[in-house]
Amino acid sequence: MNILSIETPTHGRVLYEKRDVERLIVGFHGYAELAEAHLAELHKIEGTSGWSLAAVQSLNRFYTRAGDVVGNWMTKLDRELAVADNIEYVRRALAALPPPKTLVFIGFSQGASMAARAAAAIRCDGLILLGGDIPPEVKADGVQLPPVLVSRGTKDDWYTDEKFKNDLNFLGERATSLVFEGGHEWSDPFRAAATEFLNALIR
Repeated sequence: MNILSIETPTHGRVLYEKRDVERLIVGFHGYAELAEAHLAELHKIEGTSGWSLAAVQSLNRFYTRAGDVVGNWMTKLDRELAVADNIEYVRRALAALPPPKTLVFIGFSQGASMAARAAAAIRCDGLILLGGDIPPEVKADGVQLPPVLVSRGTKDDWYTDEKFKNDLNFLGERATSLVFEGGHEWSDPFRAAATEFLNALIR
């Protein structure tokens, strides 16, 4: 049996709120979420008020048992091709927006890994990761990432303390870290740390 990889056009969806065209935050949602949920979380971060916001919807959508439409970034099947497709998707999304002087990627859960991939492939000024690790291919490539805020909850069973420490070891002095009381979730301490991180980029 031969397995053929067939390239085909597909359409993504990006939610965009124009505020300051010189500063842009591009966000990546978690597993089984929509871009709307991610954008709503970005609104809760005080420091995003002076930035334009873009929430990227993953290309892979599916139904929950309740019949809701949600998405995920990739599976282990044809993973390398999906990574390449997603990076090109982000490039095209950025090309459709006003070019910013300051660009930050932010991701939650599975979207954190996607944000790290984007930051490794596309020049940006900052990277914010919540509840998700830096993918092995990014580490293997030895890419010089920008300043990074890495955060997890103490009760997060997916982004474990071991993964967190491995990421910090890889990032070295580029990393600012936060551990908060909580699980695999957004939190007020994280929002405060993200605000401080964003403000430091534009001082």
